[in-house]
Amino acid sequence: MKLTKKLNELGTYPFHMPGHKRNQAFQIPGAEIDITEITGMDNLHSPDGVLLEIENKLTAHYESEKSFMLVNGSTVGILAGIFTLCNEGEKIIIARNCHKSVFNACYLRKLRIVYAEPEFDTECGYYTAVTQEEIDRVTAEHPDAKALVITSPTYEGMLSNIKCEMPLLIDAAHGAHLGIAPFPAYPRGDIVVSSLHKTLPALTQTAVANIYHPSFIKDYKKYLDIFETSSPSYVLMNSVDICTDFLSDSEQYFRRYYYELTHLHALGLKWLKIKRTDDLGKIVVSTAGASINAQDLAKALRDRCGIESEAALKEHIILMTSVADTPEAFDKLKDALITIDSECDKKSFKAAFVKPPCTKDSIIIDDGGESELTDIKHAAGKVANEYVFAYPPDIPLIVPNEVISREMCDYIAALITSGVNVISDSGNLPKVLTKAS
Repeated sequence: MKLTKKLNELGTYPFHMPGHKRNQAFQIPGAEIDITEITGMDNLHSPDGVLLEIENKLTAHYESEKSFMLVNGSTVGILAGIFTLCNEGEKIIIARNCHKSVFNACYLRKLRIVYAEPEFDTECGYYTAVTQEEIDRVTAEHPDAKALVITSPTYEGMLSNIKCEMPLLIDAAHGAHLGIAPFPAYPRGDIVVSSLHKTLPALTQTAVANIYHPSFIKDYKKYLDIFETSSPSYVLMNSVDICTDFLSDSEQYFRRYYYELTHLHALGLKWLKIKRTDDLGKIVVSTAGASINAQDLAKALRDRCGIESEAALKEHIILMTSVADTPEAFDKLKDALITIDSECDKKSFKAAFVKPPCTKDSIIIDDGGESELTDIKHAAGKVANEYVFAYPPDIPLIVPNEVISREMCDYIAALITSGVNVISDSGNLPKVLTKAS
């Protein structure tokens, strides 16, 4: 941990940025190692010292041609990746369950979007994997597309193991831990982006972009220099240094972690159900058969058991785990789920989710022109002029310049009624911005 060592041995007075001057009187956690690109501390945008060593460790771990350390999260990696693969106005294929950052990159690049439609879990209402058959279909119909973007693993932990002839960008934000010990293999595409902070011991905003096709390295670096901050945080990069050192000798910890996960997934619950996912680290608890909804389950875990969930959707909650979770934490969660399950009964009415509509038409995202506010109940048939998405995980339900279907209106209304955190760019839900007639 050479960066960590250097930061812990700072001995000069900082007549340089940042303005807190490491003065402990201000009681800012982390300020003692928060510096700028002073002599000996390297430069993330042109690394040749301690920061290059961190990137080299990432390259070795992920077996890439080149790995870039990111301090603006996976979002900056996605932006740089799409700009690398597509020129302005070209066509791109993206899975319908992609993160908002993918859509934002397409918006900035003025790309024509064609959707690949993933499978859907009708019990709980979320996208799962996109099949090879769907990818074969859409790439055959659109051979002029310049790239394909998929999410693997998904927010709920489902993997899409697909192959294609065109350049493949994988948003593996939730998969930084994959490929270690018993976990599934790390996804392979031409560019794969993962958030270190989501599933590994690293601070929020840290991520990695793994380039597996050497011809993309130069352009990727160019766009990364455009989109990523010119003042990267040494507090964040120090956490990556510590994380990469841990990864170099971590298999025993991941085997212990996997052991805890297998026991948790085998928990005998009567009404609640832990869904089986490709990544056991995602604990998806279905309330579809229990006399409690996801919002109330999350509240019970929080208020009665001292456990905060990652997300509560309509008929499931997500509990994110990592190698940093202790056996005591897993025991606490198991006891809580057993207790709440014992207080439940069978759900009196169980309705299957309808898969959200996925347009077969291509679309260019456009939020221009005059807008009018329309109640979601009456928005069917109108053209959207803003994003509407459930947060987390920030997957758009409605995209600007897309015709809003009746099915989507009903789907969003049901989410809002059940207490899911549904957001629009304008903040006016249940009214949404539509293009003026």
